[in-house]
Amino acid sequence: MTTPTPTHADLAVWLAEAAEAVSGIVTAQHTTPPSRSHLQPVLGPLTAGPKVITALASRLEDLLDARLPTTPATLFTLASYASALGWLTESLADLTQAVDLLAVEAGLAADATATAPGEVLDFDLSAYAPQDRQAITALAAEAALPPGLYLQILGQALLASTEFTEACTEIIGALTEDAHRLLDESVSFVRLGGEGPDSLPTLVRSLLARMETAW
Repeated sequence: MTTPTPTHADLAVWLAEAAEAVSGIVTAQHTTPPSRSHLQPVLGPLTAGPKVITALASRLEDLLDARLPTTPATLFTLASYASALGWLTESLADLTQAVDLLAVEAGLAADATATAPGEVLDFDLSAYAPQDRQAITALAAEAALPPGLYLQILGQALLASTEFTEACTEIIGALTEDAHRLLDESVSFVRLGGEGPDSLPTLVRSLLARMETAW
């Protein structure tokens, strides 16, 4: 039995659903005890990320197993979906590595004594408002860290969270843009190659641009 050819609207829905799933990673929250407050920015995405990646990978396998007709629009959609999934997986791996480093620096890992940074001595909190100084001091005490070291580790957590959020935002935007391209009534069909880079999915074009810059 021949698998029906999905419409452009069907294909756009697949990409829009993937974008919505990735957006759920960015907004995910995870309860964090005061002693781990410096990990608060990353625990939500770190908890939700693997679940979303597993769901998207399973969905991609289902699409491939369906033996969809290899129309240009279908190939475009699969390329967009696969590129987003690969980018998301790589970004989550980078976040996980950053969290591992944070755990070492905060003294939560077995080899922390060998790699933890030295205490930030005489850290001046005078630049902060009184209520902020109190909050920093209290949270640092809960984490059993000097205020300066606590802020250093917190800053690294915020940076890791920001970088991962930026990657997710790019992925969401790319999937959404490709979904809109599929729905654009002025586009009678979508090409993969043959007409320059504009015919490629958004993340693929972004990767090619980065490679050209690196060269």
